[in-house]
Amino acid sequence: MMNNQGRPTNIDAAVELAADSFTTFSGNRGLDQEELLIYEIGDTKTSGVDLPEVPEGHSRLGGLARTNEIGLPGLSEPEAMRHYTRLSRQNYAIDMGLYPLGSCTMKHNPRLNEKMARLAGLADIHPLQPQSTVQGAFDLIDTLAHWLKTLTGMPAVAMSPKAGAHGELCGMMAIRAALDKRGEERTIVLAPESAHGTNPATAALCGYTVKAIPATEDGRVDLEALKQALGPDVAAIMLTNPNTCGLFERDIKEIADAVHAAGAYFYCDGANFNAIVGKVRPGDLGVDCMHINLHKTFSTPHGGGGPGAGPVVFSEALAPFVPTPYVVAGEEEYTMVEHDDTGDSFGRMTAFHGQMGMFTRALSYMMSHGADGLRQVAEDSVLNANYIMTSLKDVMTPSFEGPCMHEALFDDRFLKGSGVETLDFAKAMIDEGYHPMTMYFPLVVHGAMLIEPTETESKQSLDQFIGSMRHLVDKALSGDGDRFTGAPYHAPRRRLDETTAARKPVLRWQKPEPAQAAE
Repeated sequence: MMNNQGRPTNIDAAVELAADSFTTFSGNRGLDQEELLIYEIGDTKTSGVDLPEVPEGHSRLGGLARTNEIGLPGLSEPEAMRHYTRLSRQNYAIDMGLYPLGSCTMKHNPRLNEKMARLAGLADIHPLQPQSTVQGAFDLIDTLAHWLKTLTGMPAVAMSPKAGAHGELCGMMAIRAALDKRGEERTIVLAPESAHGTNPATAALCGYTVKAIPATEDGRVDLEALKQALGPDVAAIMLTNPNTCGLFERDIKEIADAVHAAGAYFYCDGANFNAIVGKVRPGDLGVDCMHINLHKTFSTPHGGGGPGAGPVVFSEALAPFVPTPYVVAGEEEYTMVEHDDTGDSFGRMTAFHGQMGMFTRALSYMMSHGADGLRQVAEDSVLNANYIMTSLKDVMTPSFEGPCMHEALFDDRFLKGSGVETLDFAKAMIDEGYHPMTMYFPLVVHGAMLIEPTETESKQSLDQFIGSMRHLVDKALSGDGDRFTGAPYHAPRRRLDETTAARKPVLRWQKPEPAQAAE
């Protein structure tokens, strides 16, 4: 017979408290640790290591020598470890769940790539080592360059650009060098209204005036408007394909032909190469140069998750103008060309050869997938986006008719009359455990919600995401507006007053009053 003495261990519904009905002294919520700023937990008298006294010496700083303590906080080793571990728990990451940030390709980074990048022979080399000691690294760069050219159908590649926008700058500087050699002073760069913001910014940085090309009702470049805009003063077009609406530009070849007929160049923004890698070679479409975000297409950490790399592939017309430095394979060894003797290169792009860690990860990704695997990457990324599009189109409003590529784009028409806006809907996604999708981009769509699931999500993962989105739509349309306008409620921090934060920023840290225990 069961012994029933003592207090029952089941929860008494009569005394159960709502999670938000009380606060804790520590600020912690269960096992989620509240964490103060490092300035609030450290002090200038503490150090995690013992260092020898610095001998007095002659300062060469003159009047620039510091006269006061710098005030950096010191912590013991366990305090420092706990601080950053607790902060990491408050950050959403691709290793935690689906990360639907459109146009960013937030996909799983295979650990095999990390293991390869951390091999001592690659991770520990120094950019100033003698070239004879880094022949293996040169071989890796040359092999990666070969496969980038193969995948894109382009004869030349510059490996040194360190990010997508950096690659754009590289490509546009090569175009400008080519036009200079032709003795032509063209002043205009065309860009679709839906272009990434970095496109017009890059063109402007290179001294060009940007002219926007409108989109058609089905989200593609208006071909007739483009042809009318072309002329002897147009230097290039900067176009993304698949475009930022998640659609393939079906007139891409005719666009390229028209641009070339006008004597201009075709720059392709390769940020969305993930959707067509192994399926389409941009060189076959008439592209003159295109950057490739290694940190997106080939899985390596994106943006703030780690350093980037943006190699640029070139057509024969632009190949002579690639920047230095670059690696050349000789009969017996590789050499790095530091200076161009032809006079055509637009010059040095970076101090060294580029991001070696990104090169290693990207090549590891290519070789582990193989040709059929890379093709399946593109196919699955498109399949997953269309699964989301199809599963949500009866409750949300797709911006354009028909199937999409690797991104599902919705607008805010389904929220009309609910009092909920795109921003509110995105904040409510945080309470459901998801990083919000890209909001209000592309600009050609009102209240845009751009969802990119990538190919690495399983059907189970997608179904859970779809279920959460359908649940939120139901709550928004059933009048539960407070759930959205005050969201997030369950995040470590509540919604910020973004307007006040922008107009009245608090830039100086003030030490808070210590918590006092109740008497």
